[in-house]
Amino acid sequence: MTARSPRKGSLQFWPRKRAEKFLPNVNWDAVSTGKKLKGFIGYKAGMTSLIALDNTPNSMSKGKRIAVSATIIECPPMKILSARFYKNGNVATEILSENLDKELKRVIKMPKSKKGKIDEIKSEDYDDARIVVYSQIKKTGIKKTPDISELGIAGSVQEKINFIKENINKEISVADVFEKGQLVDLRGLTKGKGLVGPVKRFGLTLKSHKSEKGQRRPGSLGPWHPTRVTFRAPLAGQMGMFTRIVYNSKILSMGKEKFKGIKNYGDVKTDYILVNGSVQGPAKRQVLITSPLRETKRQKKKMYEVIEQ
Repeated sequence: MTARSPRKGSLQFWPRKRAEKFLPNVNWDAVSTGKKLKGFIGYKAGMTSLIALDNTPNSMSKGKRIAVSATIIECPPMKILSARFYKNGNVATEILSENLDKELKRVIKMPKSKKGKIDEIKSEDYDDARIVVYSQIKKTGIKKTPDISELGIAGSVQEKINFIKENINKEISVADVFEKGQLVDLRGLTKGKGLVGPVKRFGLTLKSHKSEKGQRRPGSLGPWHPTRVTFRAPLAGQMGMFTRIVYNSKILSMGKEKFKGIKNYGDVKTDYILVNGSVQGPAKRQVLITSPLRETKRQKKKMYEVIEQ
């Protein structure tokens, strides 16, 4: 019989090219859980190991000290750049914040503010309200240009407007958005690998050492007809810098200015969170931390009491 194997490389992720921007768009209507604000901008610092007491019900290591791998994500405070008010799926009104940092106009392109004031906004005139925030990255020492993202707000339209009025000229910290023990989703880009061959890119099996036209390539690129190579053929190309999501990571700990001298990163100078497991991307990569899209019982029931970090 002819050897058969499943196709190599998922067609779910296509086209395999570099993402256009570091922080992805999010369907905030699908993210239904969370406090007032549904997301936060963080920066991956590195990984560490924790000693934790496992209090998970029915766990084989319940009551024992276990080693847990965790990722440090620095979360400098954010400020509201503008408020967007939607009608029939489009931005009907966008109002800039008045108390912006002085150097902001020099480092980013400012949006055009449509006429109006926050106090004049009425909930019955709009279907939705969101905010555009920028991270105060200068406090970390990583870089000077802040990252900008649109974030969703929980509640009714009137509750969203009230949240914007209360916070439009204030700093928002990660403790205002998330809490210890909560599940979060982490959205960002993977490490960029550049031009990579089909074996590493799609997981092809190496051909025999007696192969005539190379070991690290597919045996056939397709049939004679149609007379072209389809996009399904596993070929060399870009690998990495793809948008990916890590679902349901548990926040193990939260704090401020604890970690020093992290390799390829430096010191954590502002707030941070520790999430269980790994996070995509290299050090200093921006990550969008969001409320969970769909919680799973397996992750939600985990209970770790951090002893040493």
